[in-house]
Amino acid sequence: MKLAILSDTHGLLRPEVVEYLKTADVIFHGGDINKQCIVDTLQQYAPLYIVRGNNDKEWAEHIPHDLTVTLDGVTFTMVHNRKEIPADLSGVDVVVFGHSHKYVEEEKNGILWLNPGSCGPRRFHQEITMMMAELTDGKVQVEKISISHEVK
Repeated sequence: MKLAILSDTHGLLRPEVVEYLKTADVIFHGGDINKQCIVDTLQQYAPLYIVRGNNDKEWAEHIPHDLTVTLDGVTFTMVHNRKEIPADLSGVDVVVFGHSHKYVEEEKNGILWLNPGSCGPRRFHQEITMMMAELTDGKVQVEKISISHEVK
């Protein structure tokens, strides 16, 4: 199963990102979407698991603050801000979050922590990134995707 993992699009869905979405079986979005049209577009490509970010206001009230989902025996929990992740992660294999716009891929205490960074408008001079991941036999293999050029 191929996963596209993104966050902090802030109203911009870059064409390069869409090309990766076309190959995904599932899409995770870690919040700060900013517009319903982004959600609608993402849903056209694959089943979408999404959480609300701090910039997702009234229009996003129906989007959950946090979400836990199990795919092929791997349990993912998602929340926008890492500071709001529950203390008890019993049974969780992968934590997906956003907010900082900084790419993170690290394993701690048997849990894989993933922040795809931001693939929306460039902010804070951060690299523009997302993740693609392969889920096979209960294992997650992650690939960092760097988006190189600016939107004109």
